Amino acid sequence: MSSKAVEMVAELMALSARTAPKGRGQDSIEIKIVTGDDLLKLAAETRRLSEVFGMKFFTRDAGNLENSDACVVIGCRSEAIVGLDCGGCGFATCKEMLKAQEAVESLEKPFRGPCCIIKMADLGIALGSAAKTASLHNVDNRIMFSAGVGALYLGWLEGCRVAYAIPLKASGKSIFFDRSA
Repeated sequence: MSSKAVEMVAELMALSARTAPKGRGQDSIEIKIVTGDDLLKLAAETRRLSEVFGMKFFTRDAGNLENSDACVVIGCRSEAIVGLDCGGCGFATCKEMLKAQEAVESLEKPFRGPCCIIKMADLGIALGSAAKTASLHNVDNRIMFSAGVGALYLGWLEGCRVAYAIPLKASGKSIFFDRSA
């Protein structure tokens, strides 16, 4: 299959993520389309992180990345807040949540919270919109926690503490299902 066609779908997915509804209309989404050598870098980093975090499924997912035609990475800028002091993040105020973020600067965990719960919902909606676009164009895809973490550790999404990735493949059978553990 033509990787150019898959890359075109990746562009449409980025558009879907960008235009997805956002809380209070505030866009805090970061998007990166990964192809070619960068896809192999992402696979290598995801594989490396399998050992760092003791999460074996990262290795399996790295294999999927190596065999993908493209990947769309979507994250949310961590300083983004809606400003409602809703408490959904676990703090009484948005200001308290932002202060708590300052204490979590190291990359000891896959994600570095706390984050605004409404912004995390925005991220989920953007991911769903992007995956829907891939599906509408019959491109196999799977939303991956692991590859999003790999992109964060590569520093590809400035200001983001949470990201997910959606690798893409056009072939006769989806490489993202019937996978070994």
